[in-house]
Amino acid sequence: MRFFSGFGFRGEKALFKEYLDFDMYNLAGFSYGAQKALQEAVKDVKEGKRVQKLQLLSPAFFNTLPKRIKLKELENFVKNKKLYMDFFYKKAAYPYRGDITPFKAEPELSALKELLFFIWRDEDLRLLKDAGVEIEVYQGDFDKIVNPKEVEEFFAPFASLYMIKGVGHLLR
Repeated sequence: MRFFSGFGFRGEKALFKEYLDFDMYNLAGFSYGAQKALQEAVKDVKEGKRVQKLQLLSPAFFNTLPKRIKLKELENFVKNKKLYMDFFYKKAAYPYRGDITPFKAEPELSALKELLFFIWRDEDLRLLKDAGVEIEVYQGDFDKIVNPKEVEEFFAPFASLYMIKGVGHLLR
């Protein structure tokens, strides 16, 4: 399995062991990494490579977030990266009380831009589904990073959606 990490994270695959299928033909990604996993799966399918399953863990879905809010996020990151990331980790971890320090990584502004302005496209998910790729989406109903209802509405036609009660973005 190929795993793609979230924005500001590294090695967090360990947090999701109970959800992941480690088959060699599977791709998985957490948050920003879910965007990367989708892109890789689409590329692989177009190149005729085998993709069995795509697992999207708390996918970073900002299709409906207004541009002015995205630009404000970037501005806040540039203004005070440490403060921005401290607040980001607090929201990402909620309501989990465990230590996420070992999974923190130093993010770049370019990654935040990519994360915020990525557009999830029906066509990409339809291409994968038509190619026989099993798509799974895991979403916490207490997520403070993305809107769980919007994730559910967008992905429902294409994926098996698992809305996990009482957990946030880290699915804990």
